[in-house]
Amino acid sequence: MKFTQIAVIVASSLLLACTTTVSGKAQTATEVVKTQAAATTETKAPVKPQAKAATAVATAEPAQAAITKGSFENYVASLKQEALQKGYSKALVDEVFASLKHYQSAVVADKKQPEFTETLDTYLPKRISKQRIALARKYYKEHQKELDAIGQKYGVQPRFIVALWGLESSFGKIMGNYSVPSALATMAYDGRREAFFKSEFFLALDILQQGHVKLADMKGSWAGAMGQSQFMPSAFMSYAQDGDGDGHINIWQSRSDAFASIANYLKTRGWDNSQTWGREVKVPKNFDFSYVIPKGSKDRTQWLQWWAKSERSLAAWQTLGVRTTEGKALPKRDIKAALVMPDDEQGRVYLAYSNYQTLMHWNRSYYFVTSVGYLADLIVAED
Repeated sequence: MKFTQIAVIVASSLLLACTTTVSGKAQTATEVVKTQAAATTETKAPVKPQAKAATAVATAEPAQAAITKGSFENYVASLKQEALQKGYSKALVDEVFASLKHYQSAVVADKKQPEFTETLDTYLPKRISKQRIALARKYYKEHQKELDAIGQKYGVQPRFIVALWGLESSFGKIMGNYSVPSALATMAYDGRREAFFKSEFFLALDILQQGHVKLADMKGSWAGAMGQSQFMPSAFMSYAQDGDGDGHINIWQSRSDAFASIANYLKTRGWDNSQTWGREVKVPKNFDFSYVIPKGSKDRTQWLQWWAKSERSLAAWQTLGVRTTEGKALPKRDIKAALVMPDDEQGRVYLAYSNYQTLMHWNRSYYFVTSVGYLADLIVAED
């Protein structure tokens, strides 16, 4: 799995498509965060806000409206009993539960409505700024030896590792400053997705009990996305790796662990390093847009079914009149691709390869995935 920078909270019902990003056991890798504010996801989903309140400095705030300090304390007391029944050490339980606080700002961020409609033409320049491109190229060169080794081990092109690292946490600089257990307890108490966040809360306790990170250092977004890779606890448990071999998995402070974890997520989700992510294309006049993946799927399963219906060989797309943006013939390669239109018929058109589908596991947002692909390409592009 598998989840974030400072960007405008965006979305529009026309741009949304699936319900929950999947990067771990349920939705993970910041999904809750990613989709809510990240660029057009299929239809609802996580995670990765881009204007993300998740990156703001968290402060415990007084409960408001229906939320009262007493009722949150009662909820926490119940959670504590459940934690003890599950067998967590009393020392850990006492430490964690003594630290829990209610974050009203997290509740507000979770319920915040999109402020305006974004398009790829407005979204991409903000997400892939000249400064971010320059930093991505700089870090790609600085860490190339390490990245090449990890890329070879996991079968993932290093430029995609750097692109995700840069877009998720601004190259490890913006990871959120909320106490993850408190953020997850707050979101569980809020009630809209109690089962999901309660599960994530106990997985966070697992991470602490295994000694990967200290409680004081377990910081993240308002929705509980953690570290340089912005993994939810479930994504951490499923995909996180000890990249530096020190016996701990610390995606907060170890760049090597973050790189290896990102690569392992992609590998586990079916990454093919013989291919790229996709390409922007042109379609002919009077094109039959029923070939495009529809929007508004009720869940990921349906979205994958629609992907399968759209997917066909490059030769088949060539026959249907699809061409490169320069009007040239498509590559003569034995690759299948689905047709994606994040902004409907008035916007850009993409042939999406299997790695695009893998990135949609990370964050089910057409805008986010497209930004990862563009940044990855620009990292190695000739000026």
